[in-house]
Amino acid sequence: MTDRPKISDYGLLGDTRTAALVASDGAMDWLCVPRFDGDPLFGRLVGGPDAGTFRVGPAGPATVVERRYRQHTATLETTWAVGGGRLRLTEAMVAEVSGRLLPTTLIVRRLTAEQATVDAVVEFDPRLGVRHRRPRAQHRRHGLVCEWGALAVALNSTPAFRVEPGRPLAIVVTPDRPVTLVLAVAHREPVIHVEPTAAWDLLAEDEARWRAWVAEIDERLPFRDHVVRSLLTLRLLTYSPSGAPVAAPTTSLPEEPGGVRNWDYRYVWPRDASIGVSAFLSVGKSDEARLFLSWLLHASRLQRPRLPALLTVHGRHVPTERELPGWPGYLDSLPVRSGNDAARQHQLDGYGWVIDAAWAFAQSGHRLYAETWRAVRGFADVVARCWREPDAGIWEAREPAQHVHSKLMGWLALDRALAIADTHPLRERQRRRWQEARDAIAGEVRTRGFDPTVASYVRTYGSPDLDAALLVLPLLGVDPTDSPRVRGTIDAIRERLSAGGPLLYRYPPGRDGLPGTEGAFLPCSFWLAQGLASTGRRREAVELFQAVVDYASPLGLYAEEVDPTTGAHLGNYPQTLTHAALIQAALAIRDAPTRVGFRS
Repeated sequence: MTDRPKISDYGLLGDTRTAALVASDGAMDWLCVPRFDGDPLFGRLVGGPDAGTFRVGPAGPATVVERRYRQHTATLETTWAVGGGRLRLTEAMVAEVSGRLLPTTLIVRRLTAEQATVDAVVEFDPRLGVRHRRPRAQHRRHGLVCEWGALAVALNSTPAFRVEPGRPLAIVVTPDRPVTLVLAVAHREPVIHVEPTAAWDLLAEDEARWRAWVAEIDERLPFRDHVVRSLLTLRLLTYSPSGAPVAAPTTSLPEEPGGVRNWDYRYVWPRDASIGVSAFLSVGKSDEARLFLSWLLHASRLQRPRLPALLTVHGRHVPTERELPGWPGYLDSLPVRSGNDAARQHQLDGYGWVIDAAWAFAQSGHRLYAETWRAVRGFADVVARCWREPDAGIWEAREPAQHVHSKLMGWLALDRALAIADTHPLRERQRRRWQEARDAIAGEVRTRGFDPTVASYVRTYGSPDLDAALLVLPLLGVDPTDSPRVRGTIDAIRERLSAGGPLLYRYPPGRDGLPGTEGAFLPCSFWLAQGLASTGRRREAVELFQAVVDYASPLGLYAEEVDPTTGAHLGNYPQTLTHAALIQAALAIRDAPTRVGFRS
């Protein structure tokens, strides 16, 4: 399957429960139902031609002349030049009506012709799950209904036409008569037919809601357009019923075309989610932070005081990783995986990110409930007790090691917990234990985690390798931001992990025990910009930020990585961590000393 669109060619549609990826030819090649981590309904992105798609677009040769999101909304527009006319596809997933989530996923797609009549095509080929199951299809009074047991989808249109699953249908679009298609998805509930005109009105209402949400964001933010698009993307990737953001809506988009680094990201990493929460808090979006903290309390209750490395959107155990036989993968990149075994790892750094998010929430003037504080105390106790243990680290290494970044985030966990304790009840013996552990971490890391020959903190004790995750160092407070150790670490990482231009590798290539290689890791470049701004090097930070955002997709979306040579996006897409890092970098450039989250 080597003829697929570039990853960056895809646009994102979402309703804060699931998300779809749509290519510039109008093909919806990825949609899982009824949730982000559900079975693929359209899976051609990594499952091949038999995995299903839903294409709406020109019938013949056409040129994309414009592709954009309507300003400050989640509505996607694609315009093609076709012969003597133009054809525009306007589409969105409607999330809410009158402030309430719709009971079903609702996708609205409208074709409009300009200047001339245009021939178009509708290809509706739903195939559910790993085995690409065809539906039991029936034509009813309101349109087509496809069923697979507890799941049903309904497709209707204005003007009405008869669509057969798996058979492309030629249609004609005239300037005076647009074509509107509505796809409704129901799981364990009766499928709801929404009349296309009414659905179009719902889309307009949804757009107004998004614009009102954006209007609350400070107009004076630097790089505001980039920040707003990233915030909208983070919101679309957040599962509204629980408040938990997934790492990405996809599985197995490769970090190397044809390679084996293909992972399932349709789950919630408390670390990544906490970084996203801090980004929301930094622009005044406290509701998102409150929902996430509530979800985390619920989700971690069975394993507390241990913090799971990742969870499902419902707070359950992530399925055991398995390979999907017969799935050809994106650009023949195998295996295609479902589930993720990183859920079984010990990742110390996650405690730091989560407790920092709780601290930032409190610093923003919000109350931490007693149950939240109880959970924070439990997490801090784990860090105080276990910080000397090796862990998998932020990069989920196969073999546990003494990761310096993990130790520093353990320090942050205890430091933030102690700060919260200033206004919350804590036994004096517990306070002393946290203080002693925090100070012990700082002393050991300064002694064993710093290599004077390169004037930098290193990836693991006794190793000369560097780690781009250490770019958060100036934001923690372990060392003063103007100290030689902090500045030396930033400069050493910038030089020794450079992938060319503004790009960075996470760590020296080839150090993860897997065959092949990977791309440059985009969040690291934004962390570098954030670190530069936080150490008084604002001009360098601005120049770097401007260079990194040039790697955005045409729609302002980011994968996890890019190919340093071609600029092609690599890895799952769009990626929560990248968008959150962009937001935090922009805010650091604005005013690092007064920014919420990670204050030194």
